Amino acid sequence: MSTKPSSSAAEKKPTEFEGIAAQFAAAKRAQQEQLTAGRSRDEKVKRRNRIAAAEFKYTHGLLIALLLAFFYLHAVGIFLFTKGFLLTRTVLTNKSTCELSPLEEYGESPIKDRYNGCWHPKTFDKAVVVIIDALRYDFTVPFTPTEDSPAQPYHNAFRTPYQVASEQPSNAVLFPFIADPPTTTLQRLKGLTTGTLPTFIDAGSNFAGTAIDEDNIISQLKTLGKRMAFMGDDTWMALFPDIFEKTMEHPYESLNVWDLHTVDNGVNEHIFPLLHPSNQTRWDVLFAHYLGVDHAGHRFGPDHFAMTEKLEQMDAVVQRLMESIDHKTLLVVMGDHGMDPKGDHGGESQGEVEAAIWMYSKTPVFGQLPPELLPTNGGRREIPQIDLVPTLSLLLGIPIPFNNLGSPIPETFLGAGGDEGLRNLAQVSRLTAAQIKRYQHVYSGAGEGDVEHETAVSKLWETGQAKWKSMHQLWKGAKQADWLETIQVFTAFQRETLRICKNLWAKFDLISMFAGIVVLVCSVGSLLVYARAFMGDRMELQDTILTRVRNGLVVGTVCSLPISTMAGKYTEVPKLHFLLFGTAMGVIGGFVSASYYARRRVQSVLPNDCWGALSLIITALYSGMFGSNSFTIWEDKTLTYFISSFAVFGFVGSLRNKDRTARTLGTYHSIMLLILTRLASLSRLCREEQMPYCKSTFYASESSSVSAPWALGLLFLLALVLPSIIKSFYTGTKSYEGPAQIYIGWAFRIGLFLNALYWTLDSADNASWFSSDKHEFVKASKTMIAQIVLAVAFVAGNVGFGWSSLCLNVEIRKKDTLKKEEKSPTVTSSSNNTVILLGYANVHGSRFFLLVLTWGLGLILLQKPLGGVSLGILLWQILTVLEIIDVNDLSSSSIGPVVLALLGNSHFFSTGHQAALSSIQWESAFIPLQSIRYPWSPLLVVGNTLGAQILAAIAVPLVALWKAPPKSPLLTEERTFGKVAKAAATYMLFQATIGTASVICAGWLRRHLMLYRIFSPRFMLGAVTLLVGELMVILVGVGAVRWNMGAVGEVFGYI
Repeated sequence: MSTKPSSSAAEKKPTEFEGIAAQFAAAKRAQQEQLTAGRSRDEKVKRRNRIAAAEFKYTHGLLIALLLAFFYLHAVGIFLFTKGFLLTRTVLTNKSTCELSPLEEYGESPIKDRYNGCWHPKTFDKAVVVIIDALRYDFTVPFTPTEDSPAQPYHNAFRTPYQVASEQPSNAVLFPFIADPPTTTLQRLKGLTTGTLPTFIDAGSNFAGTAIDEDNIISQLKTLGKRMAFMGDDTWMALFPDIFEKTMEHPYESLNVWDLHTVDNGVNEHIFPLLHPSNQTRWDVLFAHYLGVDHAGHRFGPDHFAMTEKLEQMDAVVQRLMESIDHKTLLVVMGDHGMDPKGDHGGESQGEVEAAIWMYSKTPVFGQLPPELLPTNGGRREIPQIDLVPTLSLLLGIPIPFNNLGSPIPETFLGAGGDEGLRNLAQVSRLTAAQIKRYQHVYSGAGEGDVEHETAVSKLWETGQAKWKSMHQLWKGAKQADWLETIQVFTAFQRETLRICKNLWAKFDLISMFAGIVVLVCSVGSLLVYARAFMGDRMELQDTILTRVRNGLVVGTVCSLPISTMAGKYTEVPKLHFLLFGTAMGVIGGFVSASYYARRRVQSVLPNDCWGALSLIITALYSGMFGSNSFTIWEDKTLTYFISSFAVFGFVGSLRNKDRTARTLGTYHSIMLLILTRLASLSRLCREEQMPYCKSTFYASESSSVSAPWALGLLFLLALVLPSIIKSFYTGTKSYEGPAQIYIGWAFRIGLFLNALYWTLDSADNASWFSSDKHEFVKASKTMIAQIVLAVAFVAGNVGFGWSSLCLNVEIRKKDTLKKEEKSPTVTSSSNNTVILLGYANVHGSRFFLLVLTWGLGLILLQKPLGGVSLGILLWQILTVLEIIDVNDLSSSSIGPVVLALLGNSHFFSTGHQAALSSIQWESAFIPLQSIRYPWSPLLVVGNTLGAQILAAIAVPLVALWKAPPKSPLLTEERTFGKVAKAAATYMLFQATIGTASVICAGWLRRHLMLYRIFSPRFMLGAVTLLVGELMVILVGVGAVRWNMGAVGEVFGYI
């Protein structure tokens, strides 16, 4: 019987393999969909990161541009004030001529025989003028040592001038030769050849001399056809180009203060062959400028055996010169300035302005001054340096330069004495006074001040003329008292004219000064609003602010152009000043407009916590102290108190922290900051005004420019200890990974060791530890070591920073080995392994500090040994301040940037500097070089002088970056980069406030007795510190943040 097949049996059941395949396909499809979705999310994240990175770079560029706008305002304000404050003297280009004597307009007949002298019969046919740079007067006089006052190396080494002047008073005279400050060589040469006075700002041109365009004794000799030879300091070539005979012109580089012998030996090589009788007809006047004494002072100070050697060498030179000249040749040996106890010069201390002058002739032509003409107080005779010009001119029979304000040195015209000598002195005194009278007339006619009609001056001239007329009637029957009275009147006329001219040239351009102050004050107000008044993230306002600032700049420029043209017709203020003022006010107006636009985000600038109040109090006290010369003199001590006050506040604030670890860390670093501040203050270089309440420790002694041997030991200790100390700050956040190990453990440590080695070799060279045949090898070795260190620091270090990775590392541990207090981010896998990210807690700060470290290494090399130790302490102090800021949550407070600025200014003093020109360590220009090279040599001096401020400025962004999270939460009120901008602007605000205060005080105290000794140098220091510090914080500090945050963004993302 047949049956039908069932329908279920007709359907074929899938095999087991097919079922598995279907499940695999479904899973594959799900996986593919998941991968596609993941790729889509990843692409979105990458795209958002690219957009965020571009936005960051754009915002960073806007911030740099805005901060540079504030820098422009400060530069303009300082420029305008400086142009009104540090005036240059108006130079008259009139020339005296042999044909027109100043006495001819008073009825005197000219000399008929020009060969015997233009205005007055000459005494000598030839002259040998020798300048021994920095020849201080006490180097030339005998010294009798006592138990309380032992002889110094510079005593009794230069005996000949005093001995000859004492034994042969008719053949030689020796006087203190008083220079007019500033006591820099170039300005002294101008005074010694023109008979005029320099102005304070002229000191800045000591390395950029230009040809003298006013009448001078050198050009007068050239005009009369005299043949002149020169050898020595090449500064003369800049002042007198194409004057000397080319075959007898031998200049030598003058600024290498480490070279004591090349110039002096070169001068000796050329001068004595010219003095040989066979060459006497080749020249009429010979100029020689020795530099060894000056260089010995700069390098070692006067209290060093090298000074003894140079003075003994000069003594031998003088003896040989005496033997070489004939009876019709005048020998003049003089210093252009002196030196202070450390061997430096530039200011107006007694030692710096008191040089020596010695004049010698084989023919007895010098006379003794009558008692009536001697100082009434019984003191010694002192000769102003400008008196050399009329004296030398009349002795050689050439016209007195037109702008001369000096008077003849009486002893050189008295001869054998008696009535004849007094008559001769009266004649030359009247002749010189007549030339000064002619200068008065022309100067007053030029509208530069009515000197001619000053009551005292006019009365003295009229009295002198009346006395001369009565004397002329008697002439041979005149009494000695009459001649003396005539001499006294004309000398008084000259001195009174000189006094009036000094006051006249101290006049100020009040319009330019006021304009500069206005710009500075307004810029400080604008910067205050930007740094402390804007609420929220100020990065959101960058575009708006900069756009309006740019528009303001355009409007200010357009408006100021016609105003400057019109105002130039009615005022003497240059058009450039009006233009700069207009552009500056336009920029300020643009910022004010932007602030008004964002007025709802502007809050009060007054502090709302104790830290802000401390910043305000410190700033106010610091600014106000420039109104007092005493506080300005003791600025170094004041800064120590300010920093210590912050440390005390940090200690108290840390004690209030609830977290035990943070409390311990904060109190420890506060105590360390106190100790380090005290240690740094032990390194000091006292200024003259601080004596006797201050004792210098920076050099081996008060009268030395050489570091003590124990300072070298400190440098080696620094190389051993400092890298380990810095490492401890990194290990606290497990950041001593990756590039940190290379920078800190290797490059920095080796660099510090090479630095110590360099200064050891320098000391060995100074103290002649090696034989003379090894001198060149030691010198070359020093230079090579310095170049290696600077290349590592400023080239390799900066390039490496731009490309280096983060200070991070990944560590895999078993889960059960983790410590409970482990704070680094962790990821645990199914295999019970945990991945730990080391260095995450300080990913921004650990990398950025490597930049500070590289600059610190280079700047340490540029300091003297104790200065290098001071900068090492500064690096340690910066880290302690950052820890105190982190513990007390002060990354947005103003106190961080303010304290860093205080540290920079404080270590300016502990690195052997003062607010005085004489404290500039010019020899630092030759640390990696053997000769002057532009622009490197000036930059090296800047690095030495402002090294501490530069280091502090570069570290400013760390206030916001130290222990900051890799990415700021989206809802955070102010992101990390915004805090960086706030910190940089606050630092600039503090330095601008201090700089503006010094400007205002210098302007207000412009008639103060100590203006050019205290207030002017401090104003210039404040101006330079402000501009250099701002450039460093903008271009290096904030500029490097782009690479730092970019490196973090590449790893953790920008969003």
